[in-house]
Amino acid sequence: MPYGRRRFRTAVVGAVLAVAALAGCAGGDPAAAPAPRRTPAQAPAPASPPRPTPAPASPWDVAPSSVAAVGDSITRAFDACSLLADCPEASWATGTDPAVNSLALRLLGAGRVAGNSWNLARSGARVATLPEQMARAAAERPGLVTVMIGANDACRPTAARMTPVEDFRHFFTTALARLRKDAPEARVYVASVPDLLRLWDTGRTSPLALRVWELGVCGSMLADPRDLGPAAEERRAAVRERVVAYNEVLAEVCAADELCRYDGGAVFGFRFDGTLLSTWDWFHPSRDGQARLAELAYRRITEK
Repeated sequence: MPYGRRRFRTAVVGAVLAVAALAGCAGGDPAAAPAPRRTPAQAPAPASPPRPTPAPASPWDVAPSSVAAVGDSITRAFDACSLLADCPEASWATGTDPAVNSLALRLLGAGRVAGNSWNLARSGARVATLPEQMARAAAERPGLVTVMIGANDACRPTAARMTPVEDFRHFFTTALARLRKDAPEARVYVASVPDLLRLWDTGRTSPLALRVWELGVCGSMLADPRDLGPAAEERRAAVRERVVAYNEVLAEVCAADELCRYDGGAVFGFRFDGTLLSTWDWFHPSRDGQARLAELAYRRITEK
């Protein structure tokens, strides 16, 4: 074979073998083929933090549309304006006297007090009369009922005649239940019973107070106001303990009702001095004293 043709055939054979070799690499045993590259798995996205559960809305109403007041002579503003007489216009709860700036004036405004507030308290009332007062309050369907009761249960002719604590609990619980029967959505503000021992301590050095108290004002605490002997001190301590027990009842019963607010002992802890007491009896609040009671109540009622 001539040299040229042999060289050509050799080149063709080499090309064929090269193509065959390439074909063998491309179409060989799949098991011998390199494994496909895997991309690393993506890390899971971080979980979103749980949304905080919104606090439930408070059922308390800081701006009631009407006010009814129940209780005793303090809420009737007895001896605040004249001797031995109620003065409801000066009442801390529902009065219209701008100098006192009552709770109703603060909450409702002067133009709405007359038709949207009711003073149903009674001078001389004890807790046993509270259910009947509450029934009258419930009939008005008030937005807010104020309660101040208990001073007359402790202020008896003698300490032995003070209202027993369990009786006090019974009547107060019954009164609140009576309100809920006909006015289930009414809010209730409960003021604590004043500290009668502090009252004695405030007036015992005043000749005028001593002369008035000797006429029989709050005998259980104020009888023989000059007597500092053991028996008198023990009697006064017993009266104060009873007042503390009444306030514990008011706080406990009120706490069981989500629409009730106790004043936290604000009235009990308030230091009434001579300028805040009636100059006729040195026992009931004066107009200025009524204004301080209104301020304490408004502060507690409008807390959010």
